[in-house]
Amino acid sequence: MTATKPPSGTRDFLPDDVRRREYVIGVIREVYERYGFEPLETPAFENIETLLGKYGEEGNKLIFKILRRGEHEERGDADLALRYDLTVPLARVVAQYQNELPKFFKRYQIQPVWRADRPARGRFREFFQCDIDSIGSTSPVVEAEELGAVVEILRSLGFVDFRILLNHRQILTGLLVVAGVPSSQHEAALIALDKRDKIGEAGVASEFAARGIDAQSAERLFTMLREFYTPSSKPVGLVNADRFTSLDGYLGTTEYSGAVDNLREIVRLVKGTSAAEYVNVDPRLARGLSYYTGAIMEIAVPDLAGSLGGGGRYDNLIGLFLGRDVPACGFSLGLERIIVVMTERNMFPTDVVHRAVDVMITMWNEDTRGDALALASDLRRAGLRVDVYPEAEKLGKQFKYAATRRVRFVAILGDDERAQGNVSIKDLGSSEQQTVARAEAGAFIKQRIEANG
Repeated sequence: MTATKPPSGTRDFLPDDVRRREYVIGVIREVYERYGFEPLETPAFENIETLLGKYGEEGNKLIFKILRRGEHEERGDADLALRYDLTVPLARVVAQYQNELPKFFKRYQIQPVWRADRPARGRFREFFQCDIDSIGSTSPVVEAEELGAVVEILRSLGFVDFRILLNHRQILTGLLVVAGVPSSQHEAALIALDKRDKIGEAGVASEFAARGIDAQSAERLFTMLREFYTPSSKPVGLVNADRFTSLDGYLGTTEYSGAVDNLREIVRLVKGTSAAEYVNVDPRLARGLSYYTGAIMEIAVPDLAGSLGGGGRYDNLIGLFLGRDVPACGFSLGLERIIVVMTERNMFPTDVVHRAVDVMITMWNEDTRGDALALASDLRRAGLRVDVYPEAEKLGKQFKYAATRRVRFVAILGDDERAQGNVSIKDLGSSEQQTVARAEAGAFIKQRIEANG
């Protein structure tokens, strides 16, 4: 017998799952558009050279490659690959359509991506990303706006106990230099640091050792980073003055002092927005993708291994396609992880998954098929979601079916109702039944739905 489970790291989405996804996507899209971002879509797969070399050593290993057709397939040659994220395809689009896009291009993109990763709670091989990116400006206003949009989305979805960690890639580079880690080992060090929340400091130290990073340099780095540890019990809110004082002490006389100033300016701008109470400056934050050049950001939620999303500035990536650098900054929300947390915490509004249909029309007998379909059309024109029971079975069975579908109202067209131009409406929630004129049935049901929220 053929296996029925989907491939590991992928999922089937049943009706309630789809409704949850559509609800979250709807909130995200609405906020993105209010912040001035425009929609964009790109193909599911790219030329393999478009993706390779853009994500660093670890990222390259996670790209799903597509074999060439024909004789090349036997040799394992690949010329295409499923997209790993939405940022590199965006960089390609900006280079391709540079003369058609505005000076400052703000886009949002909500599409699936694929990674050959090891599946875990909230981590899949196929998943949606919900990205915003601003192209064309180096202003810290860009970071402040993106932080504002992300905070507004999370608050609209009902999150309250989250933080957005804020750091700067050049600050991390400066700390590595001060610690004595050679520049040739910086990428490896950042990849290991990015795993700190999952494997702890001891695990990072082991990875440093495996990658040949000097133990004394590693300990100097850990000593500096420990200074920025914030206990989870500390109230959420901007942490700035003490951290900037420490960063000035470490980096104030180096070429990396400008990164501290840039982060300080982003914080100053964020203070005037609703995002202020959720943003924490955390110099320990290290996002593993190699294309980041400036500020980096990540959403932290208690009891979740990994984040709900993150992003940062990548001023050099588009230049790989265009031949000249174009400033850019983006943020990506992980739809799947958001849904996992919201489902586990019962954060979805009741009507998102519990009311697929407003009213079901019963089938009295085979002679009433035409009348049942006509009534369904009338109720749909009234704006109701209507299902028609297809077979003339006992009413008890039809009511039971309606209950399993979580239908609130059942419309009954019996012989008496048809003869008098009426329809009986039964409320399965209260078990009350009332007969109304058929022409008034739609308004009656809508009024009862509105009265009950």
